[in-house]
Amino acid sequence: LLQPRLDDRFWVNLIGRGYPAPRHKFRWFEARLKIAPSNDFIHKVVSASGETILALGTRKAESVRRAATMRKHEKGRERDRLSPNSKLPGSLVYSPIEDWTNDDVWFYLMQTRNPWGYDNRDLLGMYAGASEDGECPLVDDSTPSCGDSRFGCWVCTLVEQDKSMAAMIQNDQEKEWMMPLLDLRNALDFRGGPTDVEGNSETDRHLRDFRRMNGAVQLMKGGRLIPGPYTQESRQAWLKKLLQAQTHIRRYGPPAVRAIELIGLEELQEIRRIWVIDKHELEDTLPQIYQEAAGEEYPGRPLDDNLMLGAAEM
Repeated sequence: LLQPRLDDRFWVNLIGRGYPAPRHKFRWFEARLKIAPSNDFIHKVVSASGETILALGTRKAESVRRAATMRKHEKGRERDRLSPNSKLPGSLVYSPIEDWTNDDVWFYLMQTRNPWGYDNRDLLGMYAGASEDGECPLVDDSTPSCGDSRFGCWVCTLVEQDKSMAAMIQNDQEKEWMMPLLDLRNALDFRGGPTDVEGNSETDRHLRDFRRMNGAVQLMKGGRLIPGPYTQESRQAWLKKLLQAQTHIRRYGPPAVRAIELIGLEELQEIRRIWVIDKHELEDTLPQIYQEAAGEEYPGRPLDDNLMLGAAEM
């Protein structure tokens, strides 16, 4: 089980440093959260063993783009279903179900016992619940299967709407505990911002500083200001919303999710350090925000006195 470095985690960058919610022209999350942890692990295996084979469930039926990418890598194959990894020397990619359709996947899952002891029918129900009509047909005709439902990061703002989560909440009362997650994701979506006097979208400019991370003010060619990171007030508001969502689910969600951790203590400590030490926000508001949102005293240790003194002197 791989995790990104603390310095690279989503909330540390969005709430701590003030990185705006991801968008197509600023996909800051992908390399930090997914690619770097995986590549680091693969490099270690290659260093220890000389080579590695990465087994992936990637399929051509997922999308036209995925199919094109897979066909491109097929040209350098050493054997059937074994493609070179163009970005990681010493690593090969094995794709055993590359030609399977969505229905092939579901037929297999319904006929084969899950090696981890779970019932695959529960998985089928989850995907069915993520479809707008709440159905998941498994028939050999042109009817689309529930495999078209896609699951990714619940905070993803690269998609216009999280239709899967919205459908799950709509189709199943037991999934209503997810509503705070959907509300927070929609609040992060920058496309819902105000407009200027000419009717042009201002996205999330009202939440962001006029200066960039390095303190510089940068203008576009037409003299339009390029906004910087989220302001102190905005970052505090995002943290409060996140902690409120976590608290609500822990109190009112079903037993299986009452230990949910949307943000960990080490991430909170790193955010607090960034606010006070790196950004010189000496009010040190995080413990108070935590207490107000969670209804309990902040469990983190105090910041190092020497660090606090150094920040004050700066």
